[in-house]
Amino acid sequence: MRFFAIGFGQAGGKILDLFVENEKLRGTETLKALAVNTARTDLMGLKHIPMKNRILIGQTIVKGHGVGTDNKLGAKIAQEEIETVLQAIDELGTHEIDAFLIITGLGGGTGSGGSPVLAKYLSEMYSEPVYAVGILPAPEEGKLYSLNAARSMITLLKYVDNLILVDNGAWKFEGASLKESYTKINEEIVRRLAVLARAGEPIEEGLVGEMVVDSSEVINTLRGGGISSIGYATMPIQQKKRSLFGFFKKKEDDMIIEDDKATRIATLVRKATLGRLTVPCNVKSAERALVLIAGPPEYLDRKGLEKAKLWLEEQIAGVEVRAGDYPTRKTKHIAALVVLANVTDIPRVKQLQKLAAEAKEEVEIAEKERIEKTISLFEEEDIEPLF
Repeated sequence: MRFFAIGFGQAGGKILDLFVENEKLRGTETLKALAVNTARTDLMGLKHIPMKNRILIGQTIVKGHGVGTDNKLGAKIAQEEIETVLQAIDELGTHEIDAFLIITGLGGGTGSGGSPVLAKYLSEMYSEPVYAVGILPAPEEGKLYSLNAARSMITLLKYVDNLILVDNGAWKFEGASLKESYTKINEEIVRRLAVLARAGEPIEEGLVGEMVVDSSEVINTLRGGGISSIGYATMPIQQKKRSLFGFFKKKEDDMIIEDDKATRIATLVRKATLGRLTVPCNVKSAERALVLIAGPPEYLDRKGLEKAKLWLEEQIAGVEVRAGDYPTRKTKHIAALVVLANVTDIPRVKQLQKLAAEAKEEVEIAEKERIEKTISLFEEEDIEPLF
């Protein structure tokens, strides 16, 4: 799956930078990356995205200092300078990509405001699907962040082919500071995106997949808009020691491994589905699903994949479940990725809507009181207004 990924804003840029690093370590050249921000320091802090692929917008308005939490200003700047971003995308080239991927935090200002603007133009100008990975703020970050996220989500859903949500509030690491938690969350996001990016890509020389999932099947899973959540689970490979007592004992060990394969794969898929999703949701509300298993070929198993696929078909509302594997010797783990597409029962989104409504009401009341208080300063003075 060849992505043209755009990290919009601080959170989006950091995640994309980590994604680029991960792809470099794997030795793959399938990812095109562009970072867009209104804050110069955020762009300068990136380590793996080339300088020529970092775009600073809004210099005449915010002088490179960012927009704070004002996502309306972020949207305004993106609208005014969209040609700069589109030109940068065109210069990097889009003829070999399968989809656009906008990565952004939904609670701040630049990414929250600018990513829906970019999604609108990309969906109008290109035939490739446009996906977004949106990071929801944790409730403790404040109601203003929830209001920003609600505004951004409502607009994004109009223009993207799918919105993959990640809930910061659901990803808490005991004993870790807020900064450390965000770093770990970013790593978890990239692990999932990295496995998804393997779909449809060339398999290592000499290896053959049991069941192949290509980019078109990912696109069909994510089609039609809506919100998706991604589950992930991994299992270390347990190297079995060979017996020194001859051929028959070795053959017995091989049989044990074969018997374990199907069960191991099926268990891993269940763990990914029922474990920590990017955004907690009711699995039964998913319209479609996709399963992708990656690991050394001797640990992959068609029977296990088919078993996992049948199980997942019984868990979701729809009947479309696609499954495949990606054999690789560049890992000592087996990883299972489960994409739950177009989920409709998401408690966190309902909570977000409530917090956003409260924040909107509080902002309106505070603004009214401020104006009234300011006017009252002149009530006792014998001063006539200009008009």
